[in-house]
Amino acid sequence: MTAGSDSVTELLPMVFADPGEALTRARALLDADPSPLDASVAHQVIGIWQRDFGDLRLALHHLRRARECAARADSADREADVLATLGVALVHAGRTREGLAAFERGVARGGGHTRARVLYRRAYVWWVLGHHREALEDVRRAVPVLRQADDVIWTARALTLRATVHLALGAVERAEADFTAAEALWDTTGQEHDKADAVESRGLAAFRSGDVPAALRLLDEAEERYARLGTPTFMLNIRRCEVLMAAGLAPEALAEADAAIGKLEGIGGQSTRKAELLLAAARAARPAGDPHTAIARASLAVRLFAGQRRTWWETHARLVLIEARHAAGRGSGRLVADAAAVAGKLASFGAPAAPEASLLAGRIALGLGWTADAERHLAVAARSRRSGPPLARMTGWAAQALRAQAAGSARGVLEACRRGLDVLDDHRMTLGASELRARATEQGAELAALAQRASLVSGGPRRLLVWSERLRATVLSTPPTRPPADPELLSGMTAFREIASRAEAARMEGRPVPALEREQRRLEREIRSRTLHMRGEVPGGGHRFDVGRLLERLGDEVLLVELAVLDGRVQVLLCGRGRVRRFEAGLLAAAETEAEHVQAGLRRLAHPGAEARLPVVEAAGRRLEELLLGPAAAHLGGGPVVIVPPGRLHRVPWAVLPSLRERVLSVSPSAGSWLRARETVPPPDGCHVLVRGPGLATGGAEVPELAGRYGCATVLEDDEARVPRVLEELDGAALAHIAAHGTFRADSPLFSSLRMADGPIVVHDFERLDRSPYRIILSCCDTARLASVGADELLGLVTALLPLGTAGVVACSAPVNDAAVVPLMLALHKGLDAGLSLAEALRDARAAQPGDALHQATGWAFSAFGAA
Repeated sequence: MTAGSDSVTELLPMVFADPGEALTRARALLDADPSPLDASVAHQVIGIWQRDFGDLRLALHHLRRARECAARADSADREADVLATLGVALVHAGRTREGLAAFERGVARGGGHTRARVLYRRAYVWWVLGHHREALEDVRRAVPVLRQADDVIWTARALTLRATVHLALGAVERAEADFTAAEALWDTTGQEHDKADAVESRGLAAFRSGDVPAALRLLDEAEERYARLGTPTFMLNIRRCEVLMAAGLAPEALAEADAAIGKLEGIGGQSTRKAELLLAAARAARPAGDPHTAIARASLAVRLFAGQRRTWWETHARLVLIEARHAAGRGSGRLVADAAAVAGKLASFGAPAAPEASLLAGRIALGLGWTADAERHLAVAARSRRSGPPLARMTGWAAQALRAQAAGSARGVLEACRRGLDVLDDHRMTLGASELRARATEQGAELAALAQRASLVSGGPRRLLVWSERLRATVLSTPPTRPPADPELLSGMTAFREIASRAEAARMEGRPVPALEREQRRLEREIRSRTLHMRGEVPGGGHRFDVGRLLERLGDEVLLVELAVLDGRVQVLLCGRGRVRRFEAGLLAAAETEAEHVQAGLRRLAHPGAEARLPVVEAAGRRLEELLLGPAAAHLGGGPVVIVPPGRLHRVPWAVLPSLRERVLSVSPSAGSWLRARETVPPPDGCHVLVRGPGLATGGAEVPELAGRYGCATVLEDDEARVPRVLEELDGAALAHIAAHGTFRADSPLFSSLRMADGPIVVHDFERLDRSPYRIILSCCDTARLASVGADELLGLVTALLPLGTAGVVACSAPVNDAAVVPLMLALHKGLDAGLSLAEALRDARAAQPGDALHQATGWAFSAFGAA
């Protein structure tokens, strides 16, 4: 290469078009004994690559060499350009004062077009430091010069940066306009890395606009682009953590941030990015239930930001640190003062997080009984309730609700909670994936609890019932958005099934399966990622719960028992015969412990020879009844009962409770979902479908006999019991009986599955049905197990079916003896033949079983869900 050749001048833009090729060419140029000017370019290219994708110490070495070479070449513009690159690297290394000094020299040395490029990079550094007004001023000076020079690449970079600064200041519309203009310019270039950065930035803009699915989709697209270039994605990791947090996926955000920190430290990367990743990890750790990790990460982030002279960032880290200390149970006047100081600083920066800090100061002050101080801080936070993105408005309504609570205004509390939860509903319904809808309700848990307490004090049982329903099983209120007819998603599902089937076969043969398990996890991540991209299609927040309609449907015979939890104690709401009554029962924590004892007993009783455990299980059932129903048990009468438990009690086998053991009993995730199931009309020409999966101890022995009983039923077994055919036959069926091994996935509940001939059928598959079977019976273990997420939501097989047209499900919440299941299932279908509901048929089927411990435990393990 020769001085001034096209190859040399192309190297600098190539760093962000094809980073690997640029690095190779720069090294080759240095090996060819170049002129000082060319050597300066080569060292600068290597320095940029190491700064952004590698070792920061090597970056500083090469950039200093680049400056020396530029000085020997006596090129003022070349030296100014290198000084700007060096300034960025020094700031990223935490040497802020040296970095800003390099920029001062660069601005002084460069002229015209070169000075505009230096100003753009100084604007970037101002953004990194949190000096947003200074950043906007430098960009304002740079853009006209870059445009006049027809410098497309640097103009697009400047517009992208200006949009990013606007986002930090909450000016979303201005940001979107700049992103759009920049993207039009990028489309005319071959700058692949810059293009990936533009996609990432659009993802951030989508998130700031409240569109979480679009944000996740764009960030995933950006990651794919970076992967093709082989470049790290630390800024993308930080942004995705923020989006995952808003989606209620805090544990995943924490894992992503910690993994990125480890990778950054491994390559000796930027100190500034490490501090930002620590802040992201701290933000995620607190809602992930780990305040001590949040304190540790936030404390280190505060120290790093302070050393880097990044006051804007340091203040945000201090806010997270105070939140974590408060979550860990610390409350003091000093903490109130710290939160107030942080709120003041954030407000002076124009930071959107300022209301959060004021809310925190007010909440801590309320806990200390400092009502005057609390009112002052909460009033400031409450101003955000009228405008801004959904979560900011919810912050404002939470502050308004706490103000009303402190003032003793139950009416004010309920109005603020209603308005805040309406905002959450609007946000939740933009999410297409049922998992995101469920997890998003966590954002409204405090508002719902405040409203429940206010109702308990002043509103009576009916109002408490309404607020108990407000954030309970909302994901079931409307059908999920259908997964798109995406060829890649469908092929991913097919590949997932094949890998899962091969892994299962290998495990049964005793062969190691780590490679297959890794590929299965990769495919699960890909499938889940694509489903999280779906946007909601249903306007509004679903159906509003109507107590009058519920009581009308219950009539004089059926009682619905809704269990609400307030301050750790179970409140029993007995609904029926035209009224709602309230009883107070025991502590939720004690009931959870007792429920685990019952589950352990049922597991033992699933095996012959464990008869001695039966009295233990029965005694635990009596204690559970006292804890969960209390005095309400004496008022149940003799008619059918519907139990509506909180999510944390979904594993209770309700038939073990003495007062429920011999009656018609069904379970529902919410009173609203029971109403919808009750009003669901069966398909006029629906058929019966019987499915027998592989590997059952009894071979699904009830299926052949049921096939003879129903005559015209569709029977799928052996190779015909493959997922596509099973889904085709289930769609719109009147009754489906599936005898197949069930697997519950606590780590990823929407991959809970039933084993078919070609692999697992998972919850994501069921969500593709136009209409799931009106009644469905799942005759094997763990099919009724669910994951409790969000405020009071449940994810699993049963809850996937209910919003899709299924009115009733029979499923099992514990391991059972396969042989004992067969007569229970045959008796259940006998009752259905006689015109009984699922709950009635299950009650009679239990009564018809032999009286030994094995068969009793098997009957108790099954529950009827819904109202069919």
